[in-house]
Amino acid sequence: MARNLRVRNLDDKLIARLKWRATRHGRSAEAEHREILHQAPACEAETSFEALACELRKLTKHRSHTPSEILLREGRVEP
Repeated sequence: MARNLRVRNLDDKLIARLKWRATRHGRSAEAEHREILHQAPACEAETSFEALACELRKLTKHRSHTPSEILLREGRVEP
């Protein structure tokens, strides 16, 4: 499904540079904007699960933790 995106308050110099870039690539300004937005997420590296887990361990390093077996046992207790 196609959606519209509106970006407000862009600097005039930036708009001029985007138009110039579009001209250099032989595209309309709108097509150039779509291409830039399409490429942007590809520039970011995918973070692995291991890296995220390591970061979480660092963030929670000094907190007390309840061992998982205790939590499982508590979850099995019927009221």
